[in-house]
Amino acid sequence: MMTMLPPPTQMVLREGYCEFNYGQPDPDLLPVDALRRAAAMALDTFGPDTLAYGAPEGAWPLLAWIQERTREREGVTVALDECIGTAGNSDAIDQVCTLFTRPGDVAIVESPTYHLGLKILRDHHLDLRAVPMDESGLRMDALDATLAQLGREGKQARLVYTIPTFHNPTGVNLSLDRRRALVDRAVRHGFLILEDDVYRELAYDVVSPPALFSLAPRGVVLRMGSFAKSLAPGLRLGWINCSAEQARRFADGGLRDSGGAPNFTAAMMVAALCRSGDFDAHVARLRAAYRERRDALAAALARHLPEGCAFTTPGGGYFIWVTLPAGMDADAVRHAADAHRVAFIPGGRVSIDGRGRECLRLAFSLMKPAQLEEGARRLGAAIAAAA
Repeated sequence: MMTMLPPPTQMVLREGYCEFNYGQPDPDLLPVDALRRAAAMALDTFGPDTLAYGAPEGAWPLLAWIQERTREREGVTVALDECIGTAGNSDAIDQVCTLFTRPGDVAIVESPTYHLGLKILRDHHLDLRAVPMDESGLRMDALDATLAQLGREGKQARLVYTIPTFHNPTGVNLSLDRRRALVDRAVRHGFLILEDDVYRELAYDVVSPPALFSLAPRGVVLRMGSFAKSLAPGLRLGWINCSAEQARRFADGGLRDSGGAPNFTAAMMVAALCRSGDFDAHVARLRAAYRERRDALAAALARHLPEGCAFTTPGGGYFIWVTLPAGMDADAVRHAADAHRVAFIPGGRVSIDGRGRECLRLAFSLMKPAQLEEGARRLGAAIAAAA
């Protein structure tokens, strides 16, 4: 008798549900054929070296491509030894915490923020402090108040974790003046900025703002990039831009001394894919598909959400952040939504200070336009039922 195995995916999609809760790509958009070609190219070019442990810094062909792309697309010169390969941004957050923090250190986070990033920070027993956001991103006045409060407690911030470009969950971009102000605060107060830049390639009708890394002296910002959204999450592949000294610290750690580069074979495949031109072609398809889905969801929400709801259409990324009518709680709507077979992430799950309970996160990446329309209709009915 064949043993029944669990689903081979992180997602558990329920029959008949509109799943706004998964910030994941539509499987139909994953580049299966391009990766198949890339695997053959990597093996033909590098032979058995493709299957080795790999240098602890990462796959040099891919790191060199990232270096070239950063210069061409962002106008930023990054030395090859200022880039370190990772197994994606979740792995990068964990590595940064392991190497650059100790239990009890203060980490400042946005409110709201990426809820699974919070989980990793908590795994390292950091003292998390929340700073609110507005339509221009992280509020500098609130950050200054938090830094002053820490001073009264005899403490200093060790790092600030931020998603300044197409923020998860709100979709907003940190304004340029606030980007410069945040870098200034980091220099003056001596904390690290951990920049989660996973959505940079997914800009639909605006230009992605300059990365914090590009505005700061080396050693102030650790900028995390990833192929999870621009290619495929199962590759578990990304990188960190940082100072050469910081990169050396990653490379010399016990994890890489033992195992070499993370996901080295996948990195060699992706290097071949990127250099073939398939990466740019794939990202163009993603931008077109996600722009269509974003627009479809925004139009459907405008039609179906009850009076008093509000949302902002983001310029990129995966998410639309909805604010409910005054006095409503997203957790209460979630119970009603289950009866209407629609799911989302309530705002209370993406903050540590109680903010956002009147909001909810909708991911438009997984579902096609017709499904998004139906999901918006069901969501509107669930909100009306919970009122």
